[in-house]
Amino acid sequence: MAVWWWLVDALVVLVGVLALIVVCLLVRRRLLARLGRGTFDMSTNRRDGTAPKGWALGVAVYRSTRLEWYRTFSLSWRPRYRFTRSTLVIDGRRDPVGAEVYAVHAGHVIVPCDSPAGVRQLALHPRALTGLLAWLESSPPGQSVNNVL
Repeated sequence: MAVWWWLVDALVVLVGVLALIVVCLLVRRRLLARLGRGTFDMSTNRRDGTAPKGWALGVAVYRSTRLEWYRTFSLSWRPRYRFTRSTLVIDGRRDPVGAEVYAVHAGHVIVPCDSPAGVRQLALHPRALTGLLAWLESSPPGQSVNNVL
């Protein structure tokens, strides 16, 4: 009989810990949204091609000279990737195909890119892509912009 009570107690603790983690993720997301002047959903992939492997969901936040990307399912307060205006190169856009549709947010387009961070593709909403391109092109005088669309 004592074993069952131990299992019930362990299950209650496990559910409590999982609920706490979910609450922490939601609070982190909310605070990240308030930190930046512009925050939007953006997925990243370090692979080329149309396979659904490698996609990571996240949130991008504009800073003055860089775009910081945070994983959605992480408790870290540090960005996973930092993209600077002068080094991020956008090379076209396409719609997700096949199983890739389920690996990114609904309605997002995929943008092949080149960056020192090693990210090969971004997935973001078309309006967010317009904002990203405007941000890249509004770099200060003297900085090169190497985007093709």
